[in-house]
Amino acid sequence: MAGEPGHSCARGPRCQADYQGRISGPLMDRIDIRIDVPAVTAQDLIAPQAAESSADVAARVAAARSMQQARYRDIGRPDIRTNSQCSTSLVEQVAQPDAGGQTLLKDAAEKMRFSARAYHRILKVARTLADLDGAQTVGRIHLAEAISYRIAAERVSVAA
Repeated sequence: MAGEPGHSCARGPRCQADYQGRISGPLMDRIDIRIDVPAVTAQDLIAPQAAESSADVAARVAAARSMQQARYRDIGRPDIRTNSQCSTSLVEQVAQPDAGGQTLLKDAAEKMRFSARAYHRILKVARTLADLDGAQTVGRIHLAEAISYRIAAERVSVAA
């Protein structure tokens, strides 16, 4: 892929955009999190920065999953264990954003022309981010992060 060591495409970013353009819009709409991951440099390997341990991450994920399972059990839906299994109407109920989040989501949906599927997937990701933070309410920060994950691929194609 363009940008990787040893790749010598003279078209660079345009080559990458062409490749990503081959993936249909409806298929991309089903991908919840899109993150550009740069190649690891020698400096990254030589002097790694402090990071959260795998055990700490696993504990946060387990706590978030437990929170989700309890939430759905408490509202009479023990068949649902995670946010990803929610219907659109249920995610609107359990992921109601605070006032700042609601404004951000409304503005982003209008400006970026989210499909209904994208809108509900952003809510699910934001609800999960709030759960990872141990927050009862989906806040503006959770929605901003969920939206940023959603639009990462679009920024690449627009820039090319």
